[in-house]
Amino acid sequence: MAGVFNGFGQKAIPFLKALDFHQSREWFQENRDLFERELRDPFGDLVETLSERFAGAGLGLRGDRKKSLFRINRDVRFAKDKRPYNSHLSAILSPDGTKMEQGVFFVYIGLERCFAGVAWWQPGPALLLAMRQTIATRPGEFRTLIATLKKGGLELDTEGCMKRAPRGFEHVTEADLAQAIRNRHFAVRHTIDPAGIHTPALVDELVDFTMRAKPLLDWGRAIEGKVPKD
Repeated sequence: MAGVFNGFGQKAIPFLKALDFHQSREWFQENRDLFERELRDPFGDLVETLSERFAGAGLGLRGDRKKSLFRINRDVRFAKDKRPYNSHLSAILSPDGTKMEQGVFFVYIGLERCFAGVAWWQPGPALLLAMRQTIATRPGEFRTLIATLKKGGLELDTEGCMKRAPRGFEHVTEADLAQAIRNRHFAVRHTIDPAGIHTPALVDELVDFTMRAKPLLDWGRAIEGKVPKD
């Protein structure tokens, strides 16, 4: 039985602040119950409540408290920064419920910021090429997508885009299309007010955002469906 999300605990962000300050396994073990009660367990409830709501809305995104949450422990094996803990907790809901799929919903509750995203994040070479080709050859469809997103208060994220046109797309000179083709991913974001994470209303806010972002999911899925599987 999925838990019902009633909000993150009032100490969720203060816990992340203290964890970021201490960065100590001993401190974390001493305060594990606080982490579970204020942050991790409510996050599991949020994921499972969203999974049910997304299913009801036909969004094709799901998750659960076991598979969807990222660990708060950092992987420091090859990192210069050896701090053992993240100052955030995050989760992904995807078409198959794993973290390996494309066309996902992402939610991040952190010390510096809280946000949600819907993304085709760093898609594999074949899918990315197909997306770029679709923009170049069916610009009307792409511009309709952008206009629909804009009407819903959303715009494509340009973080990490290429400085020059990728090979084979130098002929695309219209500014909006050339910009989009340089993207390495296709994503929209929604800023969450940290003061609003403590009530069940966060669920409605995130469902509303994901419904407004659905055209981006649909656009990518239509393209993905035509890309041969490895």
